[in-house]
Amino acid sequence: MIPLPLARIAEITSGALTGMADPRAVVRGPVVIDSRAVVPGSLFVAFKGERADGHDFAAQAVEAGAVAVLAEKPVEAPAVIVGDTQAALAALATAVCAELPQSTVIGVTGSAGKTSTKDLLARLTARIGPTIAPVGSFNNEIGHPLTVLKADETTRYQVLELSARNIGHIAELARIAPPKIGVVLNVGTAHLGVFGGKEAIAKAKGELVEALPADGVAVLNADDPLVAAMAERTAARVTWYGRAESAAVRAENVTLDERGRASFTLRTPSGAAPVTLRLYGGHAVENALAAAAAAYELGLPVATIAEELSQAEPRSRWRMEVTDRADGVTVINDAYNANPDSMRAAFGALDALAGSRRRFAVVASLRELGEESDTLNEGVGRLAGEAGLTGLIVVGGNAGPILTGARAAAARLPEEERPVVTHVPDVAAAAAELHKALASGDAVLIKGPRAAGLERVAEALLGGDGR
Repeated sequence: MIPLPLARIAEITSGALTGMADPRAVVRGPVVIDSRAVVPGSLFVAFKGERADGHDFAAQAVEAGAVAVLAEKPVEAPAVIVGDTQAALAALATAVCAELPQSTVIGVTGSAGKTSTKDLLARLTARIGPTIAPVGSFNNEIGHPLTVLKADETTRYQVLELSARNIGHIAELARIAPPKIGVVLNVGTAHLGVFGGKEAIAKAKGELVEALPADGVAVLNADDPLVAAMAERTAARVTWYGRAESAAVRAENVTLDERGRASFTLRTPSGAAPVTLRLYGGHAVENALAAAAAAYELGLPVATIAEELSQAEPRSRWRMEVTDRADGVTVINDAYNANPDSMRAAFGALDALAGSRRRFAVVASLRELGEESDTLNEGVGRLAGEAGLTGLIVVGGNAGPILTGARAAAARLPEEERPVVTHVPDVAAAAAELHKALASGDAVLIKGPRAAGLERVAEALLGGDGR
């Protein structure tokens, strides 16, 4: 963060200094919302959450080195008191971003693949200048400004992930850090129940390209019609990526190895280079192409882009983490989140990774699908039932549609090919079932919505206690 005295922070946030706060004391960052992350020079933002109230930790944060606390009520520590800490955080990030005209903001959005694409793109931009990017998927109204506030005078690129839970959310995030380049990956069924339809999801995702200036660049997926239609919604120049021959940046001759990792020829307007990904699943090709297209617009040579893509390892947790146990069991932990589209991609990766080995899957009912919830979850069940599984474990409540779909699909198979479909109440029971069922050489996919906590199943299989 750029150094700011408390008086300036109070001015930006329309706050009042209390608790003997020194207006000349300088915050140098980081700005944090967890008192355990405080270091000398920090600003601690007190949020009231479901389980804890950050105001209760104000004194502890200052003792750990925070210069002051951004709070909504008086605390026993030097503080900037504001009416709304979330709005104040956004105002602070907006002001800091405006002070850094040399920093190019690149926004990434889409129904699936945002975090993986952001990670790849941040690796590419780091080749040409200091880069900040969120850890994991810090992409909402709190995580987004916190990431922006990591920027300082040396930052050349801000690679930001933008998520929408409703119409207007991406537009608001884009106002905090106005993007120069906007990357739109796809329009799928994530949060379908919140938006009410894919057209509404497209409307929300397209707010990113609407925020671009006339001298900006919209990087759009030529293979997704709803994304392609966004070209009409932006004043920026449009560049296309995908597998279609019309895409300026495209993948040719795509193949998968025995571990489900893709190799392809990266074709650009100025030449081509071979790419061999270390990321798992054929869907990683689209993420790599999106990152490559944005990097190409920034002037990176195609050979450099291909080199970086080929060296990239997964950066964010619980996204296609593939681990081989000593007994030969392969655990695919893709439990960070799930929607119907990412479920399909995950089962495709399982098919490539497992090959002729026995395969198992642990899933949970998908959320935020609205009136289509039962239909889409039943479709996930059919997908699992047709995936050549030896066993399917469905965890938690609202499992009926998945079980119905899986059992209906299994019933169409020869008896000896039908998976054993089991419903368990929680992750501990799922781990127990797997411990009994798995044998040397098996492969297991763990995939579900974030709220299901299925990553704990993977932790239990890999030596943790799974709690």
